[in-house]
Amino acid sequence: MKILGIGNAIVDVLCKVDDEFLIKNALIKSTMKLIDETEFKNLLSGLSVKETISGGSVANSIVGLSQLDNNVGFIGKVNDDHLGQKYEDGLKKEKVNFLYSKKKGPIPTGTCLILITPDSERTMCTFLGTAGQVSDEDVDADLVKKAEITFLEGYLWDEGKPKKAFDKAILNSNKVAMSLSDLFCVERHKSQFLDLVKNKLDIIFANEQEILSLLEVKSFDEAMSFVKGLSKNFIITRGEKGAIAANNGEIVECDTEKNLSIVDLTGAGDLFAAGYLHGIVNNFSTKESLLKGTELSSKIIQKIGARI
Repeated sequence: MKILGIGNAIVDVLCKVDDEFLIKNALIKSTMKLIDETEFKNLLSGLSVKETISGGSVANSIVGLSQLDNNVGFIGKVNDDHLGQKYEDGLKKEKVNFLYSKKKGPIPTGTCLILITPDSERTMCTFLGTAGQVSDEDVDADLVKKAEITFLEGYLWDEGKPKKAFDKAILNSNKVAMSLSDLFCVERHKSQFLDLVKNKLDIIFANEQEILSLLEVKSFDEAMSFVKGLSKNFIITRGEKGAIAANNGEIVECDTEKNLSIVDLTGAGDLFAAGYLHGIVNNFSTKESLLKGTELSSKIIQKIGARI
């Protein structure tokens, strides 16, 4: 297997809203907020659902990699309920090896309400459900050892069971990639993420906002000074400024594609990571990998949802 993803198994529910809806519900645009099941139902009650699809950050990347004909797998925890079955069916339809056996439990499958505003930004309200209960028992060490790269998401990291799952995956991996996922995650787990970046990860994906927060610096140049000093493959996406990779000290930049009809930014980072990782496992150069990531992220933001 080329890449094994381990992440939150979340069913995405996409809805279009105006800015007033975010203000009224005290939601901060472009961020992810963890909510309980009651709040999820309350927010959804007055909305029209545009699309429902198997999601989760790393799962989106893994599907993108599968669509590029890579042999990939995914471990994510779902309940043996309607949404859990829908989740599994959605991944299998995309030829992803879903490597988790559903079990009946008291906590339902996780869902994420993705609110898309007229400026195409997405604001996420996530009820983790059983996805947040993934543990080391759910991670098969032999499967991890067989994958060229294990891809983890910052969204999944938390003290307790998820941390044990992370530790087991990292211990048994040939190479470990991780996305910092979201500013909320970085600020919540700053010291732990910094330890992961410095000592345990081989490939790191972050956007400019996340890396500035992680390092508690104000300028991008300061962040790059730190990144250049690491013997890692560190990729930073910068929105309209393009993307930059520091691969064991080699600095490579890539511009964004121009004149795009942007509809929805959901999945832009996930599909960028898919394209870049596709490059790594298929022996592309760093520049070619950046270009592939940019190509996929450019495609995904011109449609609703995180599936090309």
